[in-house]
Amino acid sequence: MASLSRFGSMHRQVLLLATAQALFQTTSVLVMTVGGLAGSLIAPSPQLATAPIAAMFLGTAVATFPASLWMARVGRRRGFVAGALLGAAGGMAAAAGLWLGSLALLALGTFLVGTYQAFAQFYRFAASEVATDSFRARAISLVLAGGIVAALAGPLLGRLGGPLLSPEYVGSFLLLAIVSLVAAGLLLGLRIPAPKAETGVAAAGRPWGVIVAQPAYLVALFGAATGYGVMILAMTATPIAMIHHDHGLAAATTVIQLHVLGMFLPSFFTGSLIARFGVLRVMLAGVTLLAGHVLMTLTGTAFESFAGALVMLGVGWNFLYIGGTTLLTTTYAAAEKGRAQATNDMSIFVVGLVCSLGAAALLQAFGWQALNLLLLPWLAVAALALLWLGYRRRRSAAAALAD
Repeated sequence: MASLSRFGSMHRQVLLLATAQALFQTTSVLVMTVGGLAGSLIAPSPQLATAPIAAMFLGTAVATFPASLWMARVGRRRGFVAGALLGAAGGMAAAAGLWLGSLALLALGTFLVGTYQAFAQFYRFAASEVATDSFRARAISLVLAGGIVAALAGPLLGRLGGPLLSPEYVGSFLLLAIVSLVAAGLLLGLRIPAPKAETGVAAAGRPWGVIVAQPAYLVALFGAATGYGVMILAMTATPIAMIHHDHGLAAATTVIQLHVLGMFLPSFFTGSLIARFGVLRVMLAGVTLLAGHVLMTLTGTAFESFAGALVMLGVGWNFLYIGGTTLLTTTYAAAEKGRAQATNDMSIFVVGLVCSLGAAALLQAFGWQALNLLLLPWLAVAALALLWLGYRRRRSAAAALAD
């Protein structure tokens, strides 16, 4: 009876985290949808129009490590609720910035939304902590599946809120604040079991350098960073490239929505694939799909070529990101999770930030197809790293049998 109760509780907590993920990503996609448009209304120069979006990414980069370490002391629930409340404050500050015509206040608001994102990045790790070993990969992928809702709700709320109040987009950011408050209330119901008590060296955890130097940790980090970086670089460049090749804004928006669905729809079965075929094979399939994205871009610049490439890009990201997260959870003890997870996520986000900032310049310098071709060496290194770790594990298993 106790095991059945725990089974039901585990699934309820995973569902709660998936819902919180949907709400958080709705706010993130909303900022990506209207942040530049809102900035253009009050920016003193066109070059500063995207400052609110850059401020959100900066907020996440700055807050990721402190958020992880603080939650290691005070617990996931308190940290997640605090993060959602920061998101609500950010939405209200951004709305006030628009109303007052202050770009700095608008950017401060989106910076706070970025700190919300920093806390929310750890929802998938929380799912691994409430799940049994056999359900862990599925739990992580199901939580990330919440992004399906955000793919539709984020742009919708942004558009609905645009004309709701004056100045334009004030309503969008107030809706963002409301969504964040709903998430905070939901997260009050989160219950994560306390980790088993450890003593001695296990209680203190290994030094940071020892944790990070593990081959599995490095491959997990590099794989997830590859998926995230390649995805951000290509996704950021896509709308610009489509407009350049005479596609309208509606077509570009449709391609991005298909891409986001490609990112999150596979989450319903990625965990099962990992359980059946192993995490390294699924991650290698992710690299293959990203290479398929590059090859698809070479077929031309028609709508179908962009759509097919971006769907493959999304699914490849899904396999690498969920696979990398699953592999990472095998490399640290409970006392080490704060440092291990924060280092992983901050590194991934820095790679994403650099790729997002460099996308426009690379596109201008090389063009759409050549830009994507530049990704192939990066993907080749990722594939070699996965094959190397698989070989290392097989050799260790064979040695253990021989003994």
